[in-house]
Amino acid sequence: MDVSTLEAMRTALRGPVIGPQDPEYTEARKIYNAMIDRRPAAIVRCADAADVMAAVDFIRDHGLELAVRGGGHSGAGQCLVDGGVTIDLSPMRWVRVDPAAKTAWVGGGSTLGDLDHAAHAFGLATPAGIMSTTGVGGLTLGGGHGHLTRKYGLTVDNLLAADVVLADGSFVTASETEHPDLFWALRGGGGNFGIATSFSFRLHPVHTVGLAVTLWPVDHIREVLRWYRDFLPQASEDLNGFFAVLAVPPGPPFPEEIHGHKMCGVVWCWTGDPGRTEEALTPVNEAGPPAFHFTAPMPYPMLQSMFDELIPAGLQWYWRGDFFDRITDEAIEVHAKYAENLPTDLSTMHLYPVDGAAHRVGQGDTAWSYRDAVWSGIIGGVDPDPANAETVKQWCVDYWAELHPHSMGGGYVNFLGAGESQDRVKATYRGHYDRLAAVKRTYDPNNLFHANQNIAPAQ
Repeated sequence: MDVSTLEAMRTALRGPVIGPQDPEYTEARKIYNAMIDRRPAAIVRCADAADVMAAVDFIRDHGLELAVRGGGHSGAGQCLVDGGVTIDLSPMRWVRVDPAAKTAWVGGGSTLGDLDHAAHAFGLATPAGIMSTTGVGGLTLGGGHGHLTRKYGLTVDNLLAADVVLADGSFVTASETEHPDLFWALRGGGGNFGIATSFSFRLHPVHTVGLAVTLWPVDHIREVLRWYRDFLPQASEDLNGFFAVLAVPPGPPFPEEIHGHKMCGVVWCWTGDPGRTEEALTPVNEAGPPAFHFTAPMPYPMLQSMFDELIPAGLQWYWRGDFFDRITDEAIEVHAKYAENLPTDLSTMHLYPVDGAAHRVGQGDTAWSYRDAVWSGIIGGVDPDPANAETVKQWCVDYWAELHPHSMGGGYVNFLGAGESQDRVKATYRGHYDRLAAVKRTYDPNNLFHANQNIAPAQ
């Protein structure tokens, strides 16, 4: 982008426009995944929806590439494009809670921590992720699952409306009654249809939850996974628990004698009476005596931020995911093989439950196309050292390749990695793909919004 074009953009917008010559450029182009190193021609920090509208018009009319950044957590790095323009929504961080209606409007640049903090003051929350630094926008548009999913559904099941800037620069509100086709597509279709500048969510009564962490030595993974696959789907929906393989991090609540040990286990969230957490988890002993079991009542925002310091921004990341309707004995053997050979201390595998309340929404009601899935899995190769980037990537790719035949064929769109094929995108949307492509043709016929897991406009 030449200097005159950059200056013209600065004149058109209220928020700052950061170019490669500006001192803040290096910091501005950093995202959560340090494996992504791209150099946009400009980063536009939009002050409000009017700025987003002006930026879209400018980028489109000048034939520039466009990417959108909310929280910057895109594992595939799709919030940056070399030589293009990133519309950065991070200045648009605000939350307005209506405690009587149990709803919240949330700015498009907000993080889960912003939403959790504002809603918690009224004893409310909505299901959304497991890390407070994640952007509300990207997580929501992909579907969104977390600690409250079995009890209250996916994030998109609690989305009431969204304000969206379209490819022609116009502004619309999408809901069940306004632009219902767009609203359907936004609930799981990713950033393909426009830029969501704000969201309205339904909130639920959540204040103090019961946290529990139960760990077993990794060589017990076969017994533990067999128990977990049978136990959780029939457990109370007040109990959510994601399965993980990990190297135990140093520090509390873990005793020093297990620091660095490879373990498998479950991070539990109990939304019933916090005083009954231990009672709800009595069955964990059926998998064999755990090496570590910890329970504590915890304010929900504290649970949401529990992993923030363990896996901060700036690490090398490579991830891939799939949906599962069962955990077969053959899949368990694959998990055991790769869990016992974690390449680095931060590399991991998680299985998130997506049953319970999420199963009570119709298959065709939203763009999320795996209402029959029971788990959403992610394999993450992670390390702070760039020298280990290829090692963690290869472990992830090999693990996924062996596990994929035991999956449902597609994965959560937010867990698709960099450079995955169009066939993978189609597998993610299954029978919804053609309908999504038709909505894309209506709202973005020239595919301006293509820096994503892209759905091409129907011809």
